[in-house]
Amino acid sequence: MALAPGTHTLGPDSGRLEVRTYREGLAQKVGHDLVLECTRWRATLEVSPDGQPSSVSFEADPRSLEVREGLHGLKPLSDSDRRDIKDNIERKVLGTKAISFQSNAIDSVGGMTVRGELEIAGARRPASFELVLGEDGRLSGTCPVVQSEFGIKPYRGFMGALKVRDEVEVVLDVQLPTDAGA
Repeated sequence: MALAPGTHTLGPDSGRLEVRTYREGLAQKVGHDLVLECTRWRATLEVSPDGQPSSVSFEADPRSLEVREGLHGLKPLSDSDRRDIKDNIERKVLGTKAISFQSNAIDSVGGMTVRGELEIAGARRPASFELVLGEDGRLSGTCPVVQSEFGIKPYRGFMGALKVRDEVEVVLDVQLPTDAGA
C-alpha cells in the first residue's frame, strides 16, 4: 500500500498509544495487568515520494497515561485505585519528562522494522520494533520496553510481594493517510 508522500502528524485523533503492564510475584493475584492509554502524544511520519516511510518521531506526556483496564485482578479497579496508579506512575515510575523516540533507520523489506533512540525518564537507549502496515492504511505494532534499562525500578507493592514485570509493552494502532492516487 502506498502512503501519501510528505510529512504527516499523528496523535490521539489518529489512533491509540497504549502501555501494557503485567504483574508478577507472590501477591500477583491481588494486582492487575494494566492497559494504560496515553492521551497526549504527537508523532511525525515522513513518507518519501515512493510512498515508503523514511522517518518516525514521537513525543508523549507520561502524565497523560490513563488507566483503561485492570485485567485478571481479584476485584475490579475502583476510581481510587485508578488515581493511586496514576499518582504512582508519576511519582515513582516515569516522572514528568516527556517520552520521545527518533528513528535513524526504517527497513521496509518483508515488513517494517524501525530503529532509533527512545528516551524515557531522562535516559536514552537504542530501540527497535516491528510495525505492520495494513492494506487499509492502519499501522500497528508493539515495542517491548525493559524499564530497568532506562533506570526505572519497576513498581512494587505489598512489601515487594506484588511487582510489575520489568518488560512492558508499548502498543500503537493508528490510521495513516493514504495516497488515493497510487
